[in-house]
Amino acid sequence: MKASDLQERTVDELQAKEHELADQLFALRLQKVTGQLENPAKIRTVRRDLARVLTVLRHKASAAAVGGESNG
Repeated sequence: MKASDLQERTVDELQAKEHELADQLFALRLQKVTGQLENPAKIRTVRRDLARVLTVLRHKASAAAVGGESNG
């Protein structure tokens, strides 16, 4: 998943993706604890994708805040 792809999405889509990735990360951690995780590298990729989504969300929120302040 690329950050440029995420920037094209709406805030609602990004929040849905955030919840999806957080749930997926939880499931992977649970599998790791129980010894059922087949691909340990998957945890790393999901964590990084989640970080990308959160970063884009924060950028959009700060851009909206800056845009809102300049209008007032």
